[in-house]
Amino acid sequence: MVKTWFITGTSTGLGRLLTERLLARGDRVAATLRTPGALDGLVAQYGDRLQVLTLDVTDTKALRTAVAEAFAHMGRIDVVVSNAGYGLFGAAEELSDTQIERQIATNLVGSIQVVRAVLPHLRAQGGGRIVQVSSEGGQIAYPNFSVYHATKWGIEGFVESVAKEVAPFGIDFLLIEPGPTGTGFGAGLDHAAPMPSYEDTPSGDVRRAIASGAFVIKGDAARTVDAMIVAADAEAAPLRLALGSTAYASISQALAERLRQLEVQKALTLSADGGE
Repeated sequence: MVKTWFITGTSTGLGRLLTERLLARGDRVAATLRTPGALDGLVAQYGDRLQVLTLDVTDTKALRTAVAEAFAHMGRIDVVVSNAGYGLFGAAEELSDTQIERQIATNLVGSIQVVRAVLPHLRAQGGGRIVQVSSEGGQIAYPNFSVYHATKWGIEGFVESVAKEVAPFGIDFLLIEPGPTGTGFGAGLDHAAPMPSYEDTPSGDVRRAIASGAFVIKGDAARTVDAMIVAADAEAAPLRLALGSTAYASISQALAERLRQLEVQKALTLSADGGE
């Protein structure tokens, strides 16, 4: 069965690969991107099965207009993929106010507004699926990615809450949590100016590992996209899907440690309840 998709952030990376894969199998795609012309080759190849909309997700008014245009043009949209985003790299003290504001505006507020913009249309058509591209960084944390992690932990909490709100309308969510993947993410990082004070700290260690290529990237972009499509096509999708061995190991370890700490503190935790 042919499906129709709305995907943000399609000029490069997972968004671009996802668009290519879906069109190749016969689906229809409304694709948004900030760089006009980046999908011209696909338009020439696939014609009216691909609608391209220029959009910066930090512009909420333009976002709502683009969503409305996509639903009007495509008729029904089965799957919405909120993918637009990037990484901000640097110790928290090193980051500028402008860098922090832009990261939150794009990754967190932009993603929230994508979901809010599509919900009325999905309700009107009787349901649909929203795929939010998060990261293993929505459940774990590395030094030098503090605000990036804040956006990913934040969007995961938002999605988990909204999923409960809209389930009665036939709308469900899928959070995608890839580990480090060969998508060009590292090349697109916004870097803060390093401070000498952090040179001999875990922040400095991570900076050197990324600069030297020692930071291990096991995830394959094409296989990651293939797994995303399998999950998005499934009749019942999980709320969260970790992708890649690094994500599996890091999230498993983090959850086990979180549970261990909860149990260790159980007596003190329960002592906070009121008396009977």
